Amino acid sequence: MQHNTRNGLFSLIVVGVAAGVAGGFAAVAGGSLFGIASGSRITAPVIEQAAEPAGVDQESMGALVRDYILENPEVLEEAQQILQARREEESRQLAMASIETNRDAIFNAPDDMVIGNPEGDITLVEFFDYNCGYCKRAMDDVVEIIKADPNVRVVLKEFPILGPDSLAAHQVSMAFRNLAPDRYGDFHMALLGADVRASEAVAIELAKQYGVDEEALRENMNDPAIEESIRRSYQLADTLGISGTPSFVLGDETVFGAVGSETLLAKIANVRQCESTVC
Repeated sequence: MQHNTRNGLFSLIVVGVAAGVAGGFAAVAGGSLFGIASGSRITAPVIEQAAEPAGVDQESMGALVRDYILENPEVLEEAQQILQARREEESRQLAMASIETNRDAIFNAPDDMVIGNPEGDITLVEFFDYNCGYCKRAMDDVVEIIKADPNVRVVLKEFPILGPDSLAAHQVSMAFRNLAPDRYGDFHMALLGADVRASEAVAIELAKQYGVDEEALRENMNDPAIEESIRRSYQLADTLGISGTPSFVLGDETVFGAVGSETLLAKIANVRQCESTVC
């Protein structure tokens, strides 16, 4: 990765030299690679200064640039940091647009289960898989958030991506929710928090412990609405750029991974204050 970045930056500089900014390398030798080393942007005076000298061939300039970079490799790190920041901002803007376009499907889908305060003023959406180890960790974070903030509404998006066992466990979970919605929260926590791999058999056995009849459960698992709901979750996740679990949607941001309750609570506070996770 570092090698590719170096080659890319080197090529970019050489192309710039070929376009007529060759002579400005005198400023580079003095400690500024067209403003990158100092973190500043290219300004008109620098471009004008670079365009004045003539007669420096591209090969010689390329060698000078290469020598400078080898002697000052930190400029590559600075350039990479700037590039990463720009890409993150671009991704954030795209995510914000996707969230706004799909707001009802994300926050108010009628077939999603809600835990916490159903009337809460802030909604935290979680895409999860019952066999995701990080989701098990994030479950404790969600519980902590619900305890710390009684006005948070948590929407659970069934997102089975870890194989056939996960898919079957989620189908059982959704059938359970249809049959016993008042007990779903406890069932969900128990299945997600189990120290065994979630599967159809494990989920059904747990459902029976919560008083749901196995025959009724199996019959409900065949409801086409369950398959359709999972399909919509896949499509929505793809639209939001979600490919792993846990992933959260909060306000105008998609949050990837088990980032911890403190981070999520801070973002919740920002949403209340300025309607964005970043104020």
